[in-house]
Amino acid sequence: MTISLNNNVNRNDQTLSKRSGHCTVCLLVVLLMTSLSTGCTCITGVPVSRVPRELLEADRKNDFEDISLLRLRQDSPDVYLLAPGDVLGFHAFIRKDEELFPELAPVNFPEDSSLLPAIGSAVPVQEDGTIALPIVGPISVAGLSRIAATERVRRAYTVDKQHFPSEVHFSLTMIRKRTVRVLVIREESGGVADVSKRGTGTVLDLPAYENDVLHALSETGGMPGLDVQNEIMIYRGLYEDGVNADQMLNSIGQQKCQNCDDPCFCDESPLPDPPNMTRIPLRYHPSNPPQFAQQDIILEDGDIVIIRSRDKETFFTGGLLTGGEHALPRDKDLDVVGAVAMAGGSLGSAGTGINGIGGQSGGAGGYGGSNGRGGGALSPSQVMLIRELPCGNAITIKINLKEALQNPAGRVLIQPNDVVLLRYTVAEEVGNVLLGMMQFNFLFNGFSGNGAGR
Repeated sequence: MTISLNNNVNRNDQTLSKRSGHCTVCLLVVLLMTSLSTGCTCITGVPVSRVPRELLEADRKNDFEDISLLRLRQDSPDVYLLAPGDVLGFHAFIRKDEELFPELAPVNFPEDSSLLPAIGSAVPVQEDGTIALPIVGPISVAGLSRIAATERVRRAYTVDKQHFPSEVHFSLTMIRKRTVRVLVIREESGGVADVSKRGTGTVLDLPAYENDVLHALSETGGMPGLDVQNEIMIYRGLYEDGVNADQMLNSIGQQKCQNCDDPCFCDESPLPDPPNMTRIPLRYHPSNPPQFAQQDIILEDGDIVIIRSRDKETFFTGGLLTGGEHALPRDKDLDVVGAVAMAGGSLGSAGTGINGIGGQSGGAGGYGGSNGRGGGALSPSQVMLIRELPCGNAITIKINLKEALQNPAGRVLIQPNDVVLLRYTVAEEVGNVLLGMMQFNFLFNGFSGNGAGR
């Protein structure tokens, strides 16, 4: 009885082992065919080493420097020079404090806290640069300091017209400085995360000698944030200037598109700036400092200052990465390794993959993205980077993530509209299948051994 029972157990073990082996082989063949048919032939790419360098090169943001804030502010003169729009206080008196014009001696407290109280009646500087005073008529004061203008008024009353003796004193004080009205539009509330609100608009009245870009930024929230472009655009002129600029750009665009059917003649160079627009960059490469004059950052009545959103500077992820749209950093470079990390992908493995054999598949050496895919003991290492080319074409660049981790020189910089797909190589898929089968065999034999023992 004992010998017969042992023989039956041995035959059962052999039968179970054969069945396990057959099941393992069949399942391995099915998984390999599925892997080869779904994961390896859908997208093919060109190895990064064979891609022309001009398709990989981009301006490195890490090399850029911030512009000096002094270039955004105009130089103030040593003395304030009068011009149309200023409002002065006029007062005349004699040494014995006997006022010649008692009705012209009110005290005015300016709204600007930086100005002292002004004595006298309000006298504006008119459009022609003159002030209208009693008896002597208009006196030109444009371009003069307040002291020089006071002397000219004194001469008009005591020397030129000889209406009053030299003992009479005259004073001109500042009641209100002239201002420049500009419109500032900032699109910092927009972008990928929030497209329901596209920024704010503010009408500013900037005092004379403070009507520049730096003061306009300071009055509307400071320097631009990370979700807007690193440049400031200033539109000047009248309505007709805008119409002429649009017509000019339309004509240039039609000339550029007349040969777009032939990729060899396709011209996708950016359109030139309209003549009524000034572009002020806030960051620049040291080898190419921005060229603009001080007059370019001085604002005049009716100017429009606009800071555009960066909602077009994005890239996309997919494959084993969580699918989505991500904003590119504004002031630093982002390579393919950083893009994978930003999307929650795995960079290498924390272990050797042996844990997958012991029933911990996808543990220390595995990959488990937030989208629930993956889970093998070997991490995915193939990145397919789809990049747009001129005239609507595209190229798929194949990158080995493990090589990019070890060699920073081989990391491709991400550009706007790039698509980053992370996937397994054929060897990694086969390896994960084999490790899974080994785990399955251990579990199956363990259960079958326990059952035979009973």
